[in-house]
Amino acid sequence: MTAFPELIAARMRGDHATTFEVTEDWLQGRTSFGGLISAYAVQAMRDVAGAGWPANVSLRALQTSFIAPIGSGKVDVAVRLLREGKSVRQVQAEVRKDGQTCSVMLGVFAVQRASALAVLRPTRPAPARQVDELASMPFVQGAVPNFLQHFETRWADGPLPFSGGSGSAISIHMRPRVHDADIVSNEVLTVLLADLTPTPVMGQLKQPTPMSSISWALELRPVEGDPGDGWWRADTDALVVDGGYVNQAGRLWAPDGSLAALAYQVVTVSA
Repeated sequence: MTAFPELIAARMRGDHATTFEVTEDWLQGRTSFGGLISAYAVQAMRDVAGAGWPANVSLRALQTSFIAPIGSGKVDVAVRLLREGKSVRQVQAEVRKDGQTCSVMLGVFAVQRASALAVLRPTRPAPARQVDELASMPFVQGAVPNFLQHFETRWADGPLPFSGGSGSAISIHMRPRVHDADIVSNEVLTVLLADLTPTPVMGQLKQPTPMSSISWALELRPVEGDPGDGWWRADTDALVVDGGYVNQAGRLWAPDGSLAALAYQVVTVSA
């Protein structure tokens, strides 16, 4: 098993691209875990375009299009700075494997602005049950995606995958089994964790069914301090289910209870 900090530490940086390794233990069926690929893209954006940026520049939005499956092996993330303004910087990343474009990302980085608006910060809703009251979800080789072995998850609310239940909302506590704040930044960790939640409608199914993400949009808030081994929580709702597609929205909460990201996703489900 190759922990995420090891993969980040082993990357090879170039002037216009960064090369990463995708190991078998990070696969999700025939492709890689989408959160891993998007996290790689954000790290490459920092390596190529943002190495000289001030410390107060943070990732505010990330748009991802998943174009083709990415298996194990080396992937190259080519980066292009599209515009660098006074407050906002926009960066494109293209993930390539064996010469084929597999994903394209657009990252928006920005600094805090002075504003006359009243501050509005959502607070994390109280869970139905505390995380210490919940059992960890087991990792069963071959029965769940490989990448899940890198995370500890505890199901807080909503139907379990393939349980034939009802409902269109789920809540999950999560944390990486290995984290190194000296290697992995909070923004990269946020991107990695924000894609961990399965589509909420998976709980309505009674058996494994082909499904995949085709687009993913994140809106991020800076996470302060070192989250350590604290528990993050993702609350996800299916907004529209029709014609084999699911439009869903989620909120990722940092261990201190602050909002880390809003997530919007389109998922295909071949039920």
